Amino acid sequence: MGLFDFVGNAGKKLFGSEKIDEREVRKHLLSLGLGIKSLSVIATQEERKVALIGKVESLADKEKLILAAGNISGVEQVDDRMLIQPTEPEAPQTPPAPEPPPADEIENAPEPPEEDAPKSHFYTVEAGDTLGAIARRFYGNAGKYMVIFEANRPMLEDPDRIYPGQVLRIPEDD
Repeated sequence: MGLFDFVGNAGKKLFGSEKIDEREVRKHLLSLGLGIKSLSVIATQEERKVALIGKVESLADKEKLILAAGNISGVEQVDDRMLIQPTEPEAPQTPPAPEPPPADEIENAPEPPEEDAPKSHFYTVEAGDTLGAIARRFYGNAGKYMVIFEANRPMLEDPDRIYPGQVLRIPEDD
């Protein structure tokens, strides 16, 4: 959760005026086909800010929603209030669970290791940038531009179409 800054006059044009239309922002975000479980959008016109409130399936979906909202012309800040709530697969029919271990075994059990969530960087495109140049900067290999392209789908439709001021999600190199 947090507040993310964007270039307000760059990005997808959804509105015909300076006023941020919450319904249009929500409709646009839902159209991306991301793992959204619930989503509310609240706009603060004076600050040119939108708050995203809801639940998503994964960290990647959350990051993509933040970027998609911030890359709308007229939006200068995105207030992230989304929770990650993965869908649990349906449990197969299984026999009843065995009896739990004695309380003293539970109290002395080691803590499970924390899972490291994949980390992404947000990068603001500058004049003259290409996905290849950005890949060279982050991965040392321009040929990895498709990693960046795929990490930003469905917001990016063509790897040759990025613009100054656009913010991209750059996943960690494997």
